[in-house]
Amino acid sequence: MSQTDSLARAEDACMVYVTVGSREEGLEIARTVVGEHLAACVNVLGPATSVYTWGGKIEEAQEFVMVCKTRQSLSPSLSARVKALHSYDTPCIVTYAMDAGFPPFLAWIAASTENP
Repeated sequence: MSQTDSLARAEDACMVYVTVGSREEGLEIARTVVGEHLAACVNVLGPATSVYTWGGKIEEAQEFVMVCKTRQSLSPSLSARVKALHSYDTPCIVTYAMDAGFPPFLAWIAASTENP
């Protein structure tokens, strides 16, 4: 079994959810992490309205959502890279494991995140 075949299982894949303050920031981060093979694909969605507490006050802001498809093993590196590029002091960066997925799609994630 090749490395790509062994990674084509849902437990080896994950999605990293990130919010950003603008579409442009999301696209810039997305291009960087895909270009560096830290993610196979990043969807930049929005705008979304976020309501949250910050500094003891209820705030409301327009944000954009990034959904990054990657491997579990790359999640820490991806998260660190997003943090380094992000404009927020405390960005939302959350990793979700995939319980199931279409095997060819999972294989594509694995192949797209291998070093060239």
